[in-house]
Amino acid sequence: MPPAMAPALTIGPVRVDPPLVLAPMAGVTDRDFRRIIRQTGGAGLVMMEFISSRAITAGVQKILDLMEFGEEERPLGIQIYGADVEAMTEAARMVQELAPDTCDINMGCPANKVLKGCAGAALMGDLDLARRVISSVRKVLTIPLTVKFRLGLRESEKTYLELGRLCEANGVDAVAMHARTAKQMFSGQADWSEIARLKETLSIPVLGNGDIREPEDALRMMAETGCDGVMIGRAATKNPWIFRQIAARMEGATVPEPTVDDRRELILGHFRMLAERDSTRFAMHKLRKFTGWYTYGLPHGRKLRQQIQTIPDVPSFLETVERFFDELPEELAA
Repeated sequence: MPPAMAPALTIGPVRVDPPLVLAPMAGVTDRDFRRIIRQTGGAGLVMMEFISSRAITAGVQKILDLMEFGEEERPLGIQIYGADVEAMTEAARMVQELAPDTCDINMGCPANKVLKGCAGAALMGDLDLARRVISSVRKVLTIPLTVKFRLGLRESEKTYLELGRLCEANGVDAVAMHARTAKQMFSGQADWSEIARLKETLSIPVLGNGDIREPEDALRMMAETGCDGVMIGRAATKNPWIFRQIAARMEGATVPEPTVDDRRELILGHFRMLAERDSTRFAMHKLRKFTGWYTYGLPHGRKLRQQIQTIPDVPSFLETVERFFDELPEELAA
């Protein structure tokens, strides 16, 4: 695949360069992970995990804590979700006070607990409510507003073109689309041709999302669809260097694959950040989850995944991970 040399993406006044965005992922794109992505380089914009508008407006402290971010994370977007117009509007007002670079409305989450509240992708089945949410939120924001959605609720109800037009007509600065239906969740194959149709339909920037597994996939998506940028989610959990790798390819260059030492530094750096903030059972759950992702393709990674299942506390966990890397044969650690 030849280099794409994609122009910088602008969302309102915000320059997203390179045009690569870390997707919002619940339980994943917290401050620690966003900082890891910033340290590895290549992401033009990072997104927080989605935040409930009702929890924000109710002042739930653990939710408000999730919304904290540092200057080193910019450009950064905060994503909110909900189906109550007043709650979404007030939540957007509170987001504005935190001064992120963008605010995003989640209209694509396929999780049942979100759909049952008529939020996330459920709004694709009620375009009038979607319009009222977008219009009201737009009125209280001075920062750029974006909306993320899917193809529709199911194959027979693809409403993404209508929702895209609605977004553009109501002052949304850019949209991102995961090219699957809500019913598909993450199964099957993302239909990139629908991203191309959306791009042809709208004049505001369109970000493509879905099935970016390797750096070359991002270049291929942009070439095939004409999208203005690429949003990457699950691939970044297994390969946090993917943004840097894509950015290099866009410039006609390559970067070396991360070494085992690179992985050691990243994994332990991330885990120590987490341990400094939290030593609870929740922290252990997150450590195990990220170890499963980070050891993807790592020599003897399965052995480490097995070892961590019975570790009782955070200090022991960190010791086990350090020992794992110390005991790797020297030729593998190079």
